[in-house]
Amino acid sequence: MRKLKLQMQVSVDGFVAGPNGEMDWMQWNWDDGLKAFVNALTEPVDTILLGRKLAEGFIPAWKSRIGDPAAEEELAFAHKMIDTPKIVFTKTLDSSEWENTELEKGDFVSQITGLKQQPGSDIIVYGGATFVASLIEKGLIDDLYLFVNPAATGGGLRIFGGRTNLALAASRAFDCGIVLLHYKPA
Repeated sequence: MRKLKLQMQVSVDGFVAGPNGEMDWMQWNWDDGLKAFVNALTEPVDTILLGRKLAEGFIPAWKSRIGDPAAEEELAFAHKMIDTPKIVFTKTLDSSEWENTELEKGDFVSQITGLKQQPGSDIIVYGGATFVASLIEKGLIDDLYLFVNPAATGGGLRIFGGRTNLALAASRAFDCGIVLLHYKPA
């Protein structure tokens, strides 16, 4: 059975975005160790899941890095993000303007459960907050990779809406100040 992995940046106080979706508190001067870790985490992934709100920024942002000389260091990862098939869960969009992207409007629990039972490699979800919170609530995520940034936002969007018991699988501090907490559902 395929695994569904969550890769998400969080603040020290547990928020994944500010009250209005701000992400300016996130650390982006990643050291080589963190870059290598994220590359290894995403290497076996053959499907990306996104909520509609995140997809509207995520997909164009990675697309813009292809051909941008300033983003040459990220080119291979940008291609991974663009070339990997994506499923966007939406209630409002009727068609996708993005390549390698299909829309799902049905019951996400049955859709993802079925997807996990199909042959293939790992599946990764990046967000947004409401979508990820729903996946956690329904017990669909197999591995949670939380990248804790050295910042507190004081408020904002969370992915944990209630009690969630987790088992620590690994932790690692990176030189740039981000700490990885890898959890599995308990």
